Order: sequence, then C-alpha cells, then structure tokens
Amino acid sequence: MNRRNFLATSASACAAIAIPGALASAQPASQGFQKSDGMNYAPQGKPKPVVKPGEFTFAAAHLDHGHINGQCNGLIEAGGGLKWVFDPDAQKVAAFCQRYPGVKIARSLDEILDDPSVQLIAAAAVPNVRGPIGCRVMQAGKDYFTDKTPFTEMAQLDEARRIAAVTKRKYMVYFSERLHTESGMYATDLIQAGVIGKVIHVLGLGPHRLNRASRPAWFFKRKEYGGILCDIGSHQFEQFLTYSGATDATIAHAAIGNFANPETPELEDFGEASLTGNNASSNYIRVDWFTPNGLSTWGDGRIVILGTKGTIELRKYVDIARDKTTDHVYIVDDKGERHLPVAGKVGYRFFGELILDSLQRTEKAMTQAHAFKAAELCLRAQAQASWLTR
Repeated sequence: MNRRNFLATSASACAAIAIPGALASAQPASQGFQKSDGMNYAPQGKPKPVVKPGEFTFAAAHLDHGHINGQCNGLIEAGGGLKWVFDPDAQKVAAFCQRYPGVKIARSLDEILDDPSVQLIAAAAVPNVRGPIGCRVMQAGKDYFTDKTPFTEMAQLDEARRIAAVTKRKYMVYFSERLHTESGMYATDLIQAGVIGKVIHVLGLGPHRLNRASRPAWFFKRKEYGGILCDIGSHQFEQFLTYSGATDATIAHAAIGNFANPETPELEDFGEASLTGNNASSNYIRVDWFTPNGLSTWGDGRIVILGTKGTIELRKYVDIARDKTTDHVYIVDDKGERHLPVAGKVGYRFFGELILDSLQRTEKAMTQAHAFKAAELCLRAQAQASWLTR
C-alpha cells in the first residue's frame, strides 16, 4: 500500500469513527479490562479465526503473570483450541478454569509435552525460569510463546538460540505493548507504508502502577524478575527495533534506581536507556513504577516516532484528561494534524499470524531473530546500567 492510498484509508476510518453509532458498535471488549495494574492487562478482541476448529491446539502453563490471559485470549480469538492448563498452584488453575471452561487440568508440564496434538505452549512463568521452560518445550518438538521478558540472563538467551536452531521450533514472546494494542499495530502499518518517511528516532515511555499489595513475592526479587530494563523495558526495545527497522543496536546509556521503595531494596522503580541502531536511528526509553493513583488506568504508555516526513504519537491506554478510551494515534506531517482513535478498527492480527507461522513454519508474525535481538538488548542494557540512587 503506498502512502497516498494509506492516508485515504485512514481518512475513511476517521469518518467512520466520527459517527457515534459506528464507534459504539466497534468498541472492543478490551475497554473493560482490569485497570488497576498492568499485570491484569488482558485485552479481548473480536474473534477472527485463521484456522478451523481442531486445526491448532495449544496449552497454557505456569500462570505466574496475568498476561497469560491476554496470550490465551489472542490465540482463541484467532481460532486456536485451548486443551490443557498446568500450574503447581491449584488456586491459579481453578481461577484459570473458571475463565476458560472446558480446559483439561494437567498433572505436570510433562503431561502436556507428551501430548502430540499440542502444537504450542503459552506460558507466563516467573521471569528467571521462562528460558529453561522454553528450552524444554522446544526440545519436546513444540513451539513456545512466553510472556515478556523472555530471559533474565544472557546464558539463558544463548541456550535458547542454540536449541531453537537445532530443533527448528519457535521461541516467541508476548510483547503486548505493541502486539496487543491496536495503536501499536496501526503504527507498524503507517511506518511500513512510508507515511512519515524514514524513522530517525523512537521515544518510548512505559510508566506502570506499582499497586504493591497485588504483587507476588518474586516481583521484588532482582534475581527473579531480572531488573526493570530487562522486564518492562523489553517492550520498549522491541518497539524500537520494529518502528526503526534496526536489526541491532548499541547501548549508549542505561541507568536504574530505587527512588521511593526502600522497604524493597531489590526493586528498581525507575529505568532509562538510550540506544543507537545499526541503521543510524536512535532511541530513548523511560520505564518506571510511579503511575499516580489519580490516573484512570495502570499507565500512560506513549510512543513518539520521528520520521523525515512527519511524526506519530501513540497514546495507548488513555488520552489523559480528555478521553479514557484506548488507542489514540496522532499524526503530524506537511498536510496537517490528525487524530485517529483506532480502538476497534485494527484488531490483533499477531495471534492469527503466529498460529499460521506455527503450522506453516513461516515468520510473518515475528522473526525469531527479532524476538531474540529484543531480548538481547534488554539484557545488555540491564547489565550496563549505572545505579542512580544510594
């Protein structure tokens, strides 16, 4: 699609959105997701199956992060059949079964791995065991779809790269801040269509609400969650690679700190990093746990993308003080200023593409090299980060 046709399509979308009835009918179910913190972020879209019933079977395992619900929602809406669930915690399993009636309870991960009908396992384990679990899954001949961050140590990434190369299985990552936001996916299309020209810089802001009382013990243990740049920073590095087109980057600056949580000294509540891509693009990210209680959602996540012909700004989860709906896209170029509220207009195509990639052994949803490079950058930034506070 060329730039002129893409903008014409965008204009048509704006016209449709301006009609209240059209907006109401298109409003996605994700508007009702839990807004207290990002751990409960589990968007629901419209069913758009890419396979017939029974053609793609997956399982869920290790339910330590609420993102597992978003992972499963996306796969089910794309036509996947959820067969099994496993977690050592019976309460987590019971809650999951209530949400997904009919799923079978496995006695162990091995029971799922031994089922030849299962093609992919979705998991949201404690971060420091995500890598080893993924290697087991791939060695069992199945694809793996883990919550971010996919690794907490470089050795885990190295081992996953080795096993993926040997087994030819997929190690995919749920970078939800792009893959499960309609504005994030729409920006991907805008950039690929050349709407703002060559991307020069990507600014990524990922504030989150701490909501301390709801967090599990591992959340506050550095060895288990991996550090703030490794954890929630991983979203930002993936977006930089996608929007800029860079395939590698150097870490120009990285810093972390604990400014307001002395009772949990291993928690990093602030992180920042600057990167330079191998195509001369650059990036600055800031992630933190300082979302005020007055915000209507768990974080005012934003992306600003500078191109040679214009800018795109994404206000993903809220347009503060004006509109509490999600997925606002702002475009400025030589022709003017546009605001495109795209909630309910784009969908979540990643999940259907992932299912087809798993069946056809293609890489349309995300290349393995891209997933591993995003993981590598967050690990490198975390390892390189200086400590800001004492």
